[in-house]
Amino acid sequence: MKRTAAKSQNNNQFYGQVRAYFHIHAHALFSSLGRLVKTPFTSIMTISVMAIAMTLAASFYLFVDNMEKLTGNLESTNQISLYLKPDVSDKESKGLANEIRKNSSIKKVDLISKKQAMDEFKTYSGFGDALSILETNPLPIVIQILPKNSLNDVLGIENLMMSFAQYSQIDFVKMDMGWVNRLHSIVQLIKRSVFLLTVLLSVAVIFITGNTIRLELQNRRDEVLIEKLVGATHSFIQRPFLYTGFWLGFISGIMAWLLVTAMALILQNPIERLSLLYKGSFEMSFLSFFDTAILLFIASFLGILGAWGVLGYQIAQIKPK
Repeated sequence: MKRTAAKSQNNNQFYGQVRAYFHIHAHALFSSLGRLVKTPFTSIMTISVMAIAMTLAASFYLFVDNMEKLTGNLESTNQISLYLKPDVSDKESKGLANEIRKNSSIKKVDLISKKQAMDEFKTYSGFGDALSILETNPLPIVIQILPKNSLNDVLGIENLMMSFAQYSQIDFVKMDMGWVNRLHSIVQLIKRSVFLLTVLLSVAVIFITGNTIRLELQNRRDEVLIEKLVGATHSFIQRPFLYTGFWLGFISGIMAWLLVTAMALILQNPIERLSLLYKGSFEMSFLSFFDTAILLFIASFLGILGAWGVLGYQIAQIKPK
């Protein structure tokens, strides 16, 4: 009985400590939000500046995401054409096409026979009547190949073309690699530039949060002095300021999401109309649920990091006389 009573008492103490822990953190969480509400002008100004910085970063990300989607659509025109020798029969060409389909680097293979090639040429060239007098079909059999990730693996495409050139049935291989190289370089440059700009904007958010927390700490200097006099630990003193940094980052992240979504909605119709003028079917992407969650997490983390970066030094400088 004594063991059971002792165990029950230990459990009650443990649950009491857990409840007290969550109560302290909940109080710090909502009291820090209340302090932001009490100074609306300062809070709005700080959150707006942080939100603009995060909006730029999120907009750059969304721009890259849509550009990758656009280049993915362009891959359908980025084909390798294999022109077979004149003496290759239809049966041999079908066997070669089936063999190429087994390659894991190939996304799609289309076989264009001599008859299909002549029919298309008659249709689009405007010389249908003149071509009908030809006794033989001079056009070769063509195998059109769409590689996987053709815009992201230029070296792999070059190696693939060299391997095709080794087939005895193939006369020559054609693809505009200059266009692929230029587009690939542009995409990589944009990605790297966006990454660097995002890092700079993140650093700016950290400094903005840190400066805001530093000013709040100076305004509450007397409160911190009293807490130190009664023996409060640094972690206890830091807690409400860290939650203030969290709220600054979290609310800024929500504002950034609203601004990015509004900008995307404004640009959606003009971009899609432009795509239709070029006979495309491009649909603009928005921030997904996962992207939004990542944005809010990063924004909150940057707010906490900015607050934590100044608290250690600033609190140490406040000493009771």
